[in-house]
Amino acid sequence: MSGEKKTVSKEKDTYVKKKKDMNFQSVDSMQSVVNVVNEAAVALNDKNRTIKESAIPEVLAGALGAGIGGVGSFAALYGLGVVGLSAAGITSGLATAGAIVGGGMVAGVFVLAAPVAGLAAAGVGVVSHLKNKQLRQEKERLYKEALKKHEAIIKAMKAEADADKERMDYLQSLNILLQQAIKDLRHDLGIVA
Repeated sequence: MSGEKKTVSKEKDTYVKKKKDMNFQSVDSMQSVVNVVNEAAVALNDKNRTIKESAIPEVLAGALGAGIGGVGSFAALYGLGVVGLSAAGITSGLATAGAIVGGGMVAGVFVLAAPVAGLAAAGVGVVSHLKNKQLRQEKERLYKEALKKHEAIIKAMKAEADADKERMDYLQSLNILLQQAIKDLRHDLGIVA
């Protein structure tokens, strides 16, 4: 129990306060971690579930392909499998947007950037009202939940050691994503591993 209190006081002393140094700069930016934690919960309740049945199959396949070694952050790892960010997808999207004003892909950059610039000015005011205390509380809650799910996934991997390859790949991909999420949340919370 005293070790737990020590960790909490340590968190207060070293919590990352500068947004630019945070892995998760807003509550919204943690949605991808929520998705992985939720997927882990479903995986633990359904021993037949594999990547194919997952709500985030591309993300899981990307994590499995990348492993944990070469990826710097959870966001980068999660983004590996996000559909729609291919070069073909981006260029066709820009060309479509540019066609609105009679141009091509380059015009599309300006068509898409104009609303963003206006919204950014309004967004600065909204973001400034997001209380750091709420962000920190959500990180702490999500960190604890990710730890629980990570431990449960490891137990499931051991208990299901004789499961087929698809199931083991699924559990391993969740393990990788949870490890990276925990690492990044730990950084933001100032927890020394």
